[in-house]
Amino acid sequence: MKKIRLKVGDNIKVIQGKEKGKSGKIKTIFKKNNMVIIEGINQKFKHIKPQQEGSTGDIKQFEAPLHISNVMLSDGEIASRFSIETQNGKKVRVLKKNGNIIS
Repeated sequence: MKKIRLKVGDNIKVIQGKEKGKSGKIKTIFKKNNMVIIEGINQKFKHIKPQQEGSTGDIKQFEAPLHISNVMLSDGEIASRFSIETQNGKKVRVLKKNGNIIS
């Protein structure tokens, strides 16, 4: 199991797949599978058959998980790799491209 250095609520940009270029916030992290669910990204539909006679079926829409290798931490417009540094006795994440502090 690889250590995930992302947190719930982080701004993320999708860098691979059909949702490439879209961004959003992390909703859920699945550490066991190295997957994340991002708000409004990778929408899927599930068609549900009616269970009883006379009832109608249903179409549910939900956000499917993406692998963490397909997303990158972002500060709004720029997505970049990041490093962990200590400043004033606290660990903070700093983007490599522009040096912005994330947390």
